[in-house]
Formats: sequence, structure tokens, C-alpha cells
Amino acid sequence: MNHKLLAAAAAAALAASPAAAQTIAITGGTVHPISGPAIQNGTVIIQNGRITAVGAGLAAPAGARVIDARGKVVTPGLFEPSTNMALVEVESVDETNDARFQNDEDRVAAAFNVSDGINPRSMVIPVTRIAGVTTVISRPQGGLISGQGIGIDLIGNNVADMVITPGPIAMFASVSENVQESAGNGTRSGVFMRMREVLDDARTWARNPQAFERGETRQFSISRLDLAALQPVLRGELPLVVEAHRASDIQTIIRLADEYKIRLIITGGTEAWMVAGDLARARVPVLVKVLRNLPESFESLGARYENAALLRRAGVQVAITTGETFKAYNIRQEAGNAVAYGLPYDEALRAVTLAPAQIFGVADRYGSLEAGKVADVVVWDGDPLEMLTRVNTVIIRGREVPMTSRETMLRDRYMNLDENARSYRQ
Repeated sequence: MNHKLLAAAAAAALAASPAAAQTIAITGGTVHPISGPAIQNGTVIIQNGRITAVGAGLAAPAGARVIDARGKVVTPGLFEPSTNMALVEVESVDETNDARFQNDEDRVAAAFNVSDGINPRSMVIPVTRIAGVTTVISRPQGGLISGQGIGIDLIGNNVADMVITPGPIAMFASVSENVQESAGNGTRSGVFMRMREVLDDARTWARNPQAFERGETRQFSISRLDLAALQPVLRGELPLVVEAHRASDIQTIIRLADEYKIRLIITGGTEAWMVAGDLARARVPVLVKVLRNLPESFESLGARYENAALLRRAGVQVAITTGETFKAYNIRQEAGNAVAYGLPYDEALRAVTLAPAQIFGVADRYGSLEAGKVADVVVWDGDPLEMLTRVNTVIIRGREVPMTSRETMLRDRYMNLDENARSYRQ
């Protein structure tokens, strides 16, 4: 690739940092506020990065940039709740992977916070946001306790500009088969035994941390930093997002969360539909990847497309995730397939906007089109859950972002290439 293209792609990655958010009026479209019924001939007014009004037939403020959305659909920006966005650039190149804290002996990395590894210039960001995804939870991966994830808007030149909460948004862990060998000596019971040991250590440390510093306590199985990092989880201030797939594993982690009074979120949940009643009674939300219907392992023998619909029917709060980084833009495809397999349309839209915002405690600012909320808005040329629908406009924090990415630039570069021209130029 020539240097000019690289520079242009980098500029696109940096994008969307105009000096100040505009006053914008999106008029005439079918507006899906998510928090209420669709509004025909609706208007969304944005000022200073916030939504100031949503309704039918509203007048645009003087001097506003008017976006004509007649014949189009307006929704909140899509919210991907489980990805390694801005942490992994090339999956097969370890040097570009900042999502995994490599510590094979001690599979607990509670103190590991991904925020210092976020790359606002990641080439994955532009291709994701021009597909209508405006907010993500960027999470660590690997190990029994992977560490702390953060919520970011896909705009800004540094992580401080991007984060949606001042600190970590959740602690991430796994009790799935991928940690059995390292954390459980090859057994499920070993995994949960180790999890209890870690939580017991953290609870004991909290009673008298000064005694630990003086060397007057028993030896703990995890580091001082990890002990301290787990305190917000034990106090119920920070949710614990646990990857679990087999129905019995989900039931076990529900019991453990109740035992330690932990705010639990299940991610993965391939067989969650089999224990939907348990999840509903415990009020545990689930992050579901809809397009997982194959028994890829012994913990996912019950995989089926109807997972999200069956969970919702049982009263479980459901958010949809791709579980992807490079293909996080497929989240609307996941939602569309959930509709095809029984999830009501409005619920599917909610599952990629307001539901994840509620699950992670930011619904006061994200997930719906309401006055006072952060202006993350997308204009589509049709049904957003149809794959052939195109995104016309993406607005993040009141800023209209350029509809370019490295991929669009490569497309434009080679689409009408002169056959006599050299592919590469200096």
C-alpha cells in the first residue's frame, strides 16, 4: 500500500474530532426512540453533543445543519457489549494483542485494566462505526478472571475522550471449558473451587488490608493488586461478566454469585435457554451470540438459534453480541436472525441498543433517543436489521463522522483502476 493511502487511512481512524459538536436536526424520518413507539415524520434535534428533543414535526433550530431523513429510519447508535475493539489489531500477531494478560501460572488478572492498551487509531474502529456501531464494551480475554473492561464511544483521539464511564465498567471472567486445564486441573469442580478461593481471599483481605501489609495475615493465593481490584465486585459496585456455556455451569455460577452477593452477567450462554427460569428468577442478564447453533464443543451441545427468543420469553434481559472484534459490524445481522427465530422485532432493536446500556448501567445516557441523552444517532436508508440496508449518517456525541474506512479507500482506489496503471506507486 502506498504511503498516501496509509496516511489517509490513519486520518480516517483519527476521524471525527471536529472542533465542536454541531447543532443538527434530523427531520422527516421514521424515528425509533427504542424507549417508546416509532414516530413517523419524526425529528431528532442535537445540540452540544446531546439530544435535546425528539418528536413529530419539530422545527429545526436556527442555524442547524438539517439532515433530510424522509423515507429513512433513525435509531440510536448500536451498542456492542462484548468485543476486543481497539485492543486487537491483527489477531495472529501477538504484538498487536493487548486484550490478554499473559500469566499462565496464575490465571487470575483482576487488576488488569484494558484502558491503558486502547488504541484510538485502530483501523478496526472506522469500519465498525460506519456500520452503525457507536458504542462498545472493550473487554479483556483469557484466564479464570481476565480483568477489567471499559465502555467506549468509537470517536476521539485518546482513551480519555472515548470512555463512557470514569472507571472500569465490569470485571470479566470465564468458567467455560477453555479454562479448565489451567484453572481447574481439568475439571469443572476445580474451576469453581479456584473461583471460591479467589473470592474468599479477596473478602478476607478486605477485613484488614493493613494487617496484610504488616505481614500479619495468612498467605493469599492472588496478588495484592488483584485482591484490591476485586473489592468493587464484592461490594456489588462492579458487575462480574462470566463466560459460561453449559447449562449446568450457568446454574453453578448463579449459585456462586448468590453466595457472594455478586452482580452477575452471563456472556456466551449457549445453553442458557435450558435454564432460562433460573436466570429469570436470579435476574441475571445474558449477552447472546445469536448465530451460534452448532455443538462446537461438549459445553454447547444444546446450541440453537432460538436462544435469545426463548430467554426473552422467560423474562430474561437479553443483549445481543457478535463476540467479535473485526466483524462487530455484523451485530445487526445477529439481531435480524434473532427476529427470524422468534425474537420480536422491537425486542431485537432493544437488544442492540437500550438493553446493553441498561445491563451495564449507562442507560441514563445511552441506548435510546431521548432528550438529555448522548447524541449517538444513525440514519439508515431502510430497515436496520436488513443486511442490504445502507447506513447514510453516523453521529457520535453530536459529531457527524466521515463515512470512510481503510476498506472504503481501498475500494475506491482499485474500483476504477486504469489497466495501464501500475497497482503500486511511489
